[in-house]
Amino acid sequence: MNHPVTPGLTDAWKAVGVARPHESAELHVLGQATYTDDIPEVHGTLHAALGLSAKAHARIVALDLAPVLACPGVVAAYTASDIPGTNDCGPIIHDDPIFAQGEVLYVGQPIFIVVADTHTNARRAARKAVVTYEELPAILTPQQAKAASSYVLPPLRLQRGDAQAAFERAPHVLKGELFVGGQEQFYLEGQIAYAIPKENRGMLVQCSTQHPSEMQHVVAHALGLHSHHVTVECRRMGGGFGGKESQSALWAAAAAIAATLTKRPVKLRADRDDDMMVTGKRHCFWYEYEVGYDDDGRIVAARVDMTLRAGFSADLSGPVATRAVCHFDNAYYLSDVDIRAGCGKTNTQSNTAFRGFGGPQGAIAIEYVIDEIARNLGRDALDIRRLNFYGKTERNETPYRQVIVDNVIDELTTELERSSEYRARRESIAAFNATSPVLKKGLALTPVKFGIAFNVTHLNQAGALVHVYVDGSVLVNHGGTEMGQGINTKVMQVVAHELGVDLRHVRASATDTSKVANTSATAASTGADLNGKAAQDAARQIRERLAAFAVKQYGGDVAAVRFGADLVHVNGHEVPFPELVQKAYLARVQLWSDGFYATPGLHWDPKTMTGHPFSYYAYGAAVSEVVVDTLTGEWKLLRADALYDAGASLNPAIDIGQVEGAFIQGMGWLTTEQLWWNDAGKLMTHAPSTYKIPGISDCPEDFRVRLFDNRNVEDSIHRSKATGEPPLLLPFSVFFAIRDAISSVGEHRVNPPLNAPATSEEILKAVDAVQGSVANKMGSVPIFEATVSDGK
Repeated sequence: MNHPVTPGLTDAWKAVGVARPHESAELHVLGQATYTDDIPEVHGTLHAALGLSAKAHARIVALDLAPVLACPGVVAAYTASDIPGTNDCGPIIHDDPIFAQGEVLYVGQPIFIVVADTHTNARRAARKAVVTYEELPAILTPQQAKAASSYVLPPLRLQRGDAQAAFERAPHVLKGELFVGGQEQFYLEGQIAYAIPKENRGMLVQCSTQHPSEMQHVVAHALGLHSHHVTVECRRMGGGFGGKESQSALWAAAAAIAATLTKRPVKLRADRDDDMMVTGKRHCFWYEYEVGYDDDGRIVAARVDMTLRAGFSADLSGPVATRAVCHFDNAYYLSDVDIRAGCGKTNTQSNTAFRGFGGPQGAIAIEYVIDEIARNLGRDALDIRRLNFYGKTERNETPYRQVIVDNVIDELTTELERSSEYRARRESIAAFNATSPVLKKGLALTPVKFGIAFNVTHLNQAGALVHVYVDGSVLVNHGGTEMGQGINTKVMQVVAHELGVDLRHVRASATDTSKVANTSATAASTGADLNGKAAQDAARQIRERLAAFAVKQYGGDVAAVRFGADLVHVNGHEVPFPELVQKAYLARVQLWSDGFYATPGLHWDPKTMTGHPFSYYAYGAAVSEVVVDTLTGEWKLLRADALYDAGASLNPAIDIGQVEGAFIQGMGWLTTEQLWWNDAGKLMTHAPSTYKIPGISDCPEDFRVRLFDNRNVEDSIHRSKATGEPPLLLPFSVFFAIRDAISSVGEHRVNPPLNAPATSEEILKAVDAVQGSVANKMGSVPIFEATVSDGK
């Protein structure tokens, strides 16, 4: 059949680089999106709850489960001795038991699982166990861990140049300490797993996880089975933020163990309190730093010792520490450095991945230092930042020896400085503060350079399946998981673009280990990069087959065939895509394909801590203006301007949403979200009533977010850049704006000792310190060193 030709239509059409709604947006709004707890329960489903340790460190002398088994509705209770296979759910080091055996290592550690007819009955019964403990000494803070040389892994060290000699030459040296707290992921959907026994020792686990393949491995080992016995499926999560990368394994394994032993389906759903008590968070960091700089403010030597609160086991602390070391430089060239990181072993929850994965904790230290240098020299911090920026052809090698080839930080910062009216607002704020004795305003502009890739090289791979059905509709399945960030939408756009069909003709199915095997976690901001490339590879193979078939039917050159706007343009003909597909099917052309992608050019030597660990860098900058009440410590973010480098964005609407969300989440980490353990090692901020994430009232009324006009120099998916983690560093500007406001109390002559989170209490401590320093040292230029809290 001949069709009229529309010149240029196919060439102008595109499915990527345009704003499209999230593929589940309508389902979210209508409450029809299916999460794990919404899956219809199989007949005979039981419900489980975990029995938790009440001690931070103790031997279990006796465990009496008789009161548990006597509770209404209880079917069974199981301990470590009942596990068919291996009692371990550690992602790297096998030091993380599913159920504690003989010894407990933190308050909240699971000791047993109880299975009952309802969730409520299981949860009530779990509290009835009688446990006799012999208490042991506990380490709770990173400072205590360092003092005791208590580590879950050997400390890391990265050196470049001769830091000691550089310090001896430096005209100025500053020293200090800083404490930056951790952060609860606080995903809306808590940890949950639903395990359903299948025939021939099979096990289906439907769970909320960022890493289905890892869940498959952990469950298989716990049950004493092979991976092919276990299928893990995840359609979507109600948020993950890293908390469901490795720590969903405990819940998946525990549910599968109970399902195997009872031979019935078992659902294990954590209540918020249990979730927060059991699971790890963002690592808190304690820093001891020393930096040498010249009269202009250029850094000539840097030494930092970072101690992480790892918790009781290694989990992902090693990679987190590595990324912190590799992000200490942020956007600045450091010629001579000595960077150390130790993963302190503490009797607290085993800390884990969190959006940024150590990058924010590494970068904030150098920003704190630059803020101090500027104040010491009486300069605007932005000028000191600019002076220390990486160059393009010189001063462009990182401490870990990767040469930066895509540096746009200067241009991006210049654009934001102009559009935000930074200089004029700086003058206006100074005038305001001069006449306002109580309310003080602060302003800060902070940059971001963030490396994209897993720092474990082999994880940078992905697979996908694309099916084209006879009616022309398309189904894509890939190894990434959807946690609200829009990975499915972006991958669907990539496939639609490759096949030239409208997005409404493409559908994404649940992530499933029986479809795409051996996948990496959806983490490290690589989800769309890796899985988009894999899906593109699969779709391209189908398109090439269709193009070859079209030439057989209509003549012409395969290279000249164009797909777009649901049409195939071949040799002067425009054939509807479904029509060509139907003809190809009848001609026995393969209409499905698998795709694979492995990021090229990556390498890393963990012994020397050098290499090329990142595919590219994402850049950004933000300006924040705050007002602080110096009598109460209360503050408000008045305006925030953010400019972010998403490369050639796949979907500007989703990417802007990611930047906005990351900004507010990072602001919460640095200001309101305080984790506090009492002296017995119990986490006291384990519910929304005591742990304060930002609310809508904390968002600035004037919030300006834009994407920087850029294209990735690397061959990423359609030259886009990641937007998952890097924007979380943008609210550094909020923290330093608060510090700037406090500094104005002492006419910017004193460095406020401000730890994070900058709660009202911390702000008041810093205000008092500045006022006290000024009062005690009138006429001098005092530099107040931080009095670091113990992080409890």
